[in-house]
Amino acid sequence: MSFDPQGGRAFGLLKAQQEEGLDSINQEFLVDPKYSDVEDLDSKLEAFKKKYMEFDRNDHGDIDMMGLKRMLEKLGVAKTHLELKKMMSEVTGGATETISYKDFIRMMLGKRNGILKLILMYEGMAKDDGEKPSGPPPKKKIDDLP
Repeated sequence: MSFDPQGGRAFGLLKAQQEEGLDSINQEFLVDPKYSDVEDLDSKLEAFKKKYMEFDRNDHGDIDMMGLKRMLEKLGVAKTHLELKKMMSEVTGGATETISYKDFIRMMLGKRNGILKLILMYEGMAKDDGEKPSGPPPKKKIDDLP
């Protein structure tokens, strides 16, 4: 089934199916004894799921090279094609050209600090730096100038 990125019922159903699939993978990680010591695992997995769905643009359940490129550009960290390939092989162990959701979760919960993990964690910390003012800037007077 092809999808229409403009929206519509079919696209909504596709996204709902994708979310159900990712939720079932999250359940596997929640019951896995290897990750039982990770604190606040449920909320972390939910945040990872949202981030993953945001960048799985082709809705095939994996992030390809272009999805990774878009992700990093959105975070303000543009990379060359070779750097992207290195990141992909670091996450997947060189097995595939795409990052599956399970690979993504293992990377984010793993002990190794890969480049992609550091970038995504930095983005999460950057969002916690307080709220930016919204709306038009306040009017200034001549007296306010230095």
